[in-house]
Amino acid sequence: MDTNAFPAQSARTRRFTLGLPRDFTLSPDGHRVLFLRTRGPEDPVACLWLHVGTEEHLLATDVSTYTTDAAMSTVAYTTNGELWSLTPTAAEGSSPTHLPTAGSVTDPRLDPTGCRIAYVSGRSLRVVDVAGGNDRLVASDDDPEVSWGVAEYIAAEEMYRTRGHWWSPDGTQLMATRVDLTPVQRWWIADPANPAEPPRQVRYPAAGTPNALVSLHTFDLAGGSTQLRWDSTAYEYLATADWDAHGPLLSVQSRDQRTLQILAADPSTGESRVLHEQHDTAWVQLIDGAPARTASGKLVHTEDAGDTRYLTVDGTRVTPDGLQLRVVLKVDGESVLFLASDEPTECHLWLYDETGLQQLSDGPGSHEGYRAGNTLLLSSNTEAGRTYVVRRDGQDHPITSHGAAPAAAPRMTWLQAGDLKIRTALLLPSWHQPGSKLPVVMAPYAGPAMSLVMKIAAPWFYKAQWYAEQGFAVVIADGRGTPGRGPAWEKTVHRDLLNAPIADQITALHAAAEYCPDLDLTRVGITGWSFGGMLATAAVLRRPDVFHAGISGAGPAEQRLYDTHWRERFLGHPDEYADDYDRSSTVNEAAKLERPLLLVHGLADDNVFAAHTLRLSAALLKAGRPHQVLPLTGAAHSPTDEATVVGLLLHELNFLKSALGAGEPAAPGTPPGR
Repeated sequence: MDTNAFPAQSARTRRFTLGLPRDFTLSPDGHRVLFLRTRGPEDPVACLWLHVGTEEHLLATDVSTYTTDAAMSTVAYTTNGELWSLTPTAAEGSSPTHLPTAGSVTDPRLDPTGCRIAYVSGRSLRVVDVAGGNDRLVASDDDPEVSWGVAEYIAAEEMYRTRGHWWSPDGTQLMATRVDLTPVQRWWIADPANPAEPPRQVRYPAAGTPNALVSLHTFDLAGGSTQLRWDSTAYEYLATADWDAHGPLLSVQSRDQRTLQILAADPSTGESRVLHEQHDTAWVQLIDGAPARTASGKLVHTEDAGDTRYLTVDGTRVTPDGLQLRVVLKVDGESVLFLASDEPTECHLWLYDETGLQQLSDGPGSHEGYRAGNTLLLSSNTEAGRTYVVRRDGQDHPITSHGAAPAAAPRMTWLQAGDLKIRTALLLPSWHQPGSKLPVVMAPYAGPAMSLVMKIAAPWFYKAQWYAEQGFAVVIADGRGTPGRGPAWEKTVHRDLLNAPIADQITALHAAAEYCPDLDLTRVGITGWSFGGMLATAAVLRRPDVFHAGISGAGPAEQRLYDTHWRERFLGHPDEYADDYDRSSTVNEAAKLERPLLLVHGLADDNVFAAHTLRLSAALLKAGRPHQVLPLTGAAHSPTDEATVVGLLLHELNFLKSALGAGEPAAPGTPPGR
């Protein structure tokens, strides 16, 4: 195993994402599949492919995004901001056509009939005909703070709503957001490495400050428009929007996120009516793909009750206790395709229709899919790797993946720690022999945005095994607050983001040491990124008896600097719950530091701003607590530059070796130091 090759390989493959098929579209008859994929594991250029039968055909190169009509008879896509269209067929002669537009194109959307393409250019919403051009303006504003047809930061980052415009089913009308950033505070991101460059202005709604003003409008393409109305003072978040055969369907959420209303709107009058109202004493969890409606108009939504998140249709639970709804993928006719878990380390594809409930995937791992006619496209990620299969008429037809195999192949042992059965992965060196003590690296995320302890092939396991080969035991655990184990589990962190997650990491550490007594509990480090970085800082501050070194990457340290929707979901409004913010802000605990701590942050990060790390470092200095700070010039929330990625991995490794004591094995099968 050439573990020395891992850092460069991780960087060149963009954490092993290049070469993987993605962004699938299945034709209504199930006979054709469109998808994006680069031509190799280190090739960054995405291409548009057509899969028919057992063959694949290259349709276009350097594709940023693509869209199709309902019949998948026309495709529109962008290349470097230019708009193109083509007919997706394996036959010769289906060459792309360039469509002249008024400017650089963002988020193109073909109407369901395939006649027109809506797109955003600058701050304006426009439409162009597929045949003949005829580009025209739909909505614009002279105010530089106003944009049409886009998702505001909070929607795209925290609410799963990445879109800002939608076609009516007949393709004759558009629905679009108007986003006014005037109330949102201005922040500035400078590049200290290039002092001649002016700072970059961003609009960032930090906790307790005003959000963007968002409204929703319909357009008939002949110049007429109507604003869809709801009580935007009580419900300032437009969580979801869609336009189905029954008309516009919206969901709006209160600022405190404890109430969600689902609304049906009349596109001609703008009037809306409440279809359903949902309350929760902590927060109403938004689920990607919900709400929606069946062909007959039944409302497809979710319900949190006790330990289970249910799928509901027409107000009735259609999933059993213990099956945790994760995502609604598609509502087609009276059927609902969705993802759900009854075991936190797995995620499966399910179908509900009038005949009942059916699981469409099997085996450990995480499975997603698309369904049309008698065809199922199944995307599966297991410990053995990723597979993509078109299943039709009892036969499986694979879609080729060009993803790289890691230099450090992970070797996971799966554990369930403590009374809570915290799902835990333990990774040991391939050369380890019983009786040889190993320092420990805890490598959690442990936050509400994602689960790491899944029985899949994933870059965090590749990195963990690389650490292991350098002489560490690596423990990854998903404690309370992580998704996939139901609402009660997730909402444990309400009003306190850190105490339960830290306790659960300690429980997982002790369970791993009980399973493998060679774990040296006198040498334990913890490393994480984003929420995991915040957790790593808090762990070494609060429990130096357990954690002897920490690495915090892009960790939120001052909770009032994080955004409204994400931070207020867990801690409430800072004016009302100041003590909860103070309790979860590691800046206030800087004087407790006794252990080595490395703080890493990208200086161009506009998600978790570098101010978090700089304020924490200043507090540590003021308290006389030595620590290290590694600023990443030009890097955003996750660095992508190859030299930066490689250098960071090696720097983190050397920090842990120095702090905990570990080294390379002298020879295969020989522990370090022998």
